[in-house]
Amino acid sequence: MKVYAFNTGNFKLDGGSMFGVVPRVLWQKSYPADENNLCNWAMRSLLVVDGDRKILMETGIGDKHNEKFLKNYQLNGGVPLEACLVKYGISADTITDVVLSHLHFDHCGGCVRYTKDGPGFELVFKNACHWISRQQWESALRPNKREKASYVQDDFLPIQELGKVQLVDTDTQICPNVMLRLYHGHTSGQILTYINYNGRMVVLAADLIPSAAHIPLPYIMAYDNYPLITLQEKEAFLNEAVEKNYILYFVHDLYHECATLQSTEKGIRTGSVFTLDSLV
Repeated sequence: MKVYAFNTGNFKLDGGSMFGVVPRVLWQKSYPADENNLCNWAMRSLLVVDGDRKILMETGIGDKHNEKFLKNYQLNGGVPLEACLVKYGISADTITDVVLSHLHFDHCGGCVRYTKDGPGFELVFKNACHWISRQQWESALRPNKREKASYVQDDFLPIQELGKVQLVDTDTQICPNVMLRLYHGHTSGQILTYINYNGRMVVLAADLIPSAAHIPLPYIMAYDNYPLITLQEKEAFLNEAVEKNYILYFVHDLYHECATLQSTEKGIRTGSVFTLDSLV
């Protein structure tokens, strides 16, 4: 089994929105903002090669969005998703599975692209089964007014139209070393992926814990639909992660790719920080 981590690019979001009720004087100690209160965030993906399965988790923002949209989020840095795969000698056509934690544009935009010869769409990973929770799919099709701006239907409707959606109703083992578990605070039916890697459990923490700076319990995004559910899910997850010595893989943390956790007098906090490559 091999695991590859890469960053498809960075984008900027308001720090107050990313840290919710926590005041800037506290969160800026662990995550810096610029003069406009904007923080720079990664859009990481993870690839698991296990036997004949090539399982890609998260696809970043993609390249379909118009200039105004991209300007609003000030895209910077990173490497395009397909170029990341090519670096490891992997063709997009050989990806067997794509796991999407949820269908917000910064997590699934790289699944679909414009066709080269017209205004239509095609799948970037045309041979892959795309794993999405049923609750998330239904939320994306009929979004509430608060969450609507986070869904761009051209990012995901073509996946269904081309017959490559696999809806998940409950926690699901998609292969012996990869488990999908559902969470509902940030958005209904968010998937966290649990990967048994060299005897350690690596968890792609998605937007339950988007960065190491979000580990303290009150640090919950204003983007979350159900913050009190996030609080409950987060507390249970962190306790389990400490007990079982999980490795957290952060999708959005520009500065830290992975971390373990430790219990302290102030609660659960970051332990060691490192990259997945260091585990090989």
